[in-house]
Amino acid sequence: MPLDQHAAAEAVIAAITAMAQDGVPLMQRVLPEREAVVWQHYPENDARGVRTRSRWYYHVHPPGERDPGEHGHFHLFLHRTQLDDPAGFLAAPEAGDAAAAHVAHIAGLSISPAGIPVSWFVTNRWVTDEFLYPAAVMRAHLDRYDVDETGEDPLVGRLLTAMVALYREELAALLDRRDAALAALVGAQGASAYEAGHEVLASLPIDLDTKIASLGFE
Repeated sequence: MPLDQHAAAEAVIAAITAMAQDGVPLMQRVLPEREAVVWQHYPENDARGVRTRSRWYYHVHPPGERDPGEHGHFHLFLHRTQLDDPAGFLAAPEAGDAAAAHVAHIAGLSISPAGIPVSWFVTNRWVTDEFLYPAAVMRAHLDRYDVDETGEDPLVGRLLTAMVALYREELAALLDRRDAALAALVGAQGASAYEAGHEVLASLPIDLDTKIASLGFE
C-alpha cells in the first residue's frame, strides 16, 4: 500500500530518530568500511526490493567532484517491470533488451556528512545507463517505489521509500524539468545528447524540517 504524505513524514521521522538513537548515521549503515571507495556501488550489486524489484545504491564522488556539503548520494530506481508500458522509453542502453540492468532512474538523493538528506537531483540517461522514460510515465509510477525489503539495513530502505512518497510532487516537477532540459539538448544535438555530457539536469534543495512542518507536524 503506497504511503500518503503524512504516513511518509512519520516514517522519515521514525527512521532518522532511530538512527540517531543508535548513533549510526545513514551512510554508515550502507558502507562496509568507514571510508568509502570513490565510485564504488554500495552494496556492490545494488539493493533490490524482494517484492517490487525497485532498487538503490549509494556511492561517493571524489572531493573535487561533489558539493562541499555532500558525503555521497543514493541513486533510486524503478525496475522496468514495475511500469505499465515497459516499451515506452525515450532512450535506452546501447545493449537494449540485453542490457545488464532494466531500470528507470527516479532521482539521486544527496546526503550530508551528518547523514541527513540535503538535495534531490535528476540526471541524463548515460549517468546510470538507464532506460529513460518520459516524466509523465515516471510520475504515474512513483508510488510503486518500495525498497522496504532488500536484505540491507531496514532503516535505510524505509527512509528511502518514505522520502520518495514524501517528495512525490517535487520529484514529478524535477522530472518535468529534466525532460525540458533534454528536449532542448536533443533539439540542438540529436539523440547523442542522451549519451554524454550534461550530467545533472535539475536539482532541488531539501529542508526536511520545513517540509515536515508544512504537513502539520511540530
